[in-house]
Amino acid sequence: MLVAAVPGEGGSGRLLPLDDGGRPAGPAATVSSLAAAVASWESSARPRWVWPSTLAVYPSLLAAGVRVERCHDVELTEALLLGSAGSWGAPRSVAAALARLRGTPVPPDPLPLAAAPPGGGQGELFAAPAVGPSVELDDLVAVYADQRARMAAVPSPPSRFRLLVAAESAGALVASEMGAAGLPWRADVHDDLLRSLLGPPSAVGGPPARLVALLAEIAAAFGVRSLHPESPGELLKAFHRAGVDVPNTRSWTLQHVDHPAVQPVLAYKELFRIWTAHGWAWRDAWVHEGRFRPEYVPGGVVSGRWASRGGGALQIPKVIRRAVVADPGWRLVVADAAQLEPRVLAAVSGDTRLAAAGRAGDLYAALAADAFGGDRAKAKVALLGAMYGQTGGAAVPALAVLRGHYPTAFGYVEAAARTGEGGGLVRSWLGRTCPPSSVSVSLAESGYEAGEGGSLTGARARARGRFTRNFVIQATAAEWALALLATLRTALAGTPAELVFFQHDEVLVHCPAEQADEVVAAVHAAGERATRTLFGDTEVRFPLEAVAAESYAEAK
Repeated sequence: MLVAAVPGEGGSGRLLPLDDGGRPAGPAATVSSLAAAVASWESSARPRWVWPSTLAVYPSLLAAGVRVERCHDVELTEALLLGSAGSWGAPRSVAAALARLRGTPVPPDPLPLAAAPPGGGQGELFAAPAVGPSVELDDLVAVYADQRARMAAVPSPPSRFRLLVAAESAGALVASEMGAAGLPWRADVHDDLLRSLLGPPSAVGGPPARLVALLAEIAAAFGVRSLHPESPGELLKAFHRAGVDVPNTRSWTLQHVDHPAVQPVLAYKELFRIWTAHGWAWRDAWVHEGRFRPEYVPGGVVSGRWASRGGGALQIPKVIRRAVVADPGWRLVVADAAQLEPRVLAAVSGDTRLAAAGRAGDLYAALAADAFGGDRAKAKVALLGAMYGQTGGAAVPALAVLRGHYPTAFGYVEAAARTGEGGGLVRSWLGRTCPPSSVSVSLAESGYEAGEGGSLTGARARARGRFTRNFVIQATAAEWALALLATLRTALAGTPAELVFFQHDEVLVHCPAEQADEVVAAVHAAGERATRTLFGDTEVRFPLEAVAAESYAEAK
């Protein structure tokens, strides 16, 4: 059963039951409390909710203690459909979709609300964000009907694309629930860590003691009175004045430089990032009542990976993870998928020899034994080189071996690269489509820039090929992770255990200590089901390492 829902003012809303074809199946109703109405429907019928945006509607329901089982997120679905049609990045709101349907001017999407730190901003964090102009129920239903028709006509297999839409919407539910639950965080442990790394904080708000000492050491090494090592330009000039010619000031570059300033500079860069990104100011802004509650953005990256808005949730340094501690009597079950992307290549390419190697617990070791004379490092270089487009240096002979022994897998990523170089679109296993070459995508994500008019030549074409080569694998890996999340969420429903963190191929569950073994088993079962859901009866295994521990750092 389907129910369309749009929020109104003051917690009110409008509801309309739909039949399995998405057509009205009863009268629309105006309710004074959307949360109470949703709770009533959930207890009796457990429908799939059709609403404009999960991140706009669901947090207010969670704040009222209401959880839903399933939904269809119109905005996320519209983004997927736009991408499939070669219009990646076009406005995706209900108003924009309706305008396209009617042939009227398409309005831009409203800007998302900036995530408010929980301290003093809790009301803003859990209030329903704006979804642009108020959405009419009839408009939502019309857009949903249009989406159903477009989903049936996508270039990728429609059954897979429907699975992608369902997984994306389920991921949005998980994201909202994780934001509400929060990641357990010990502020006192965090403070002890910061003091041990940085020394005591400055009483006047400047750098802490350890950074001040490193600044003095760096300045003395360069023979200057002061220097700002966090400034690449200033640091580069300092090295040039000292007669050291370096192309940039990245840490991996400086590690090979012989100069007395290098070690304190490297130490300063690492500690400066911790101080500015996860220092005392960050803790005071984002950690309250023992929880860190960021705002997750499902599908926030072109490959389908998640992003976060505020708080740096997906970039928690390993040393700071010691502050992620389970509540007394509880445990954190930390699970991550081993060698996820190489296994995805084995599953999607149809290469029977690589799939057979994918049965092993260590895929690289199996490849080494099968084709690389037992040299695991060479096997890893070859497989990663094929997926990421590394074509020089030590990868050349390794890639030749890979091409000869696993031609179907090699051909799969090569075909994606050639399509990208020619300006074409590639798709993940379920049908997520990469941006067209005419779209400017951040270099950190894509590794390419479009030429004039979207044409690609020379280095730009090769960079685009590297992007599309990896997109078909990375985006499919993101889909497997979404299927894992959705399956695990269902398995944990009705228990005290909560999903509290997700990053690419890693999941954290907070649960009572006596439930930890059950959660570990549920994680393993969810991984197996996610594999069957995406790839059917594949030979490839997707092993999940799941460990119950009192702290995040202890499990890694």
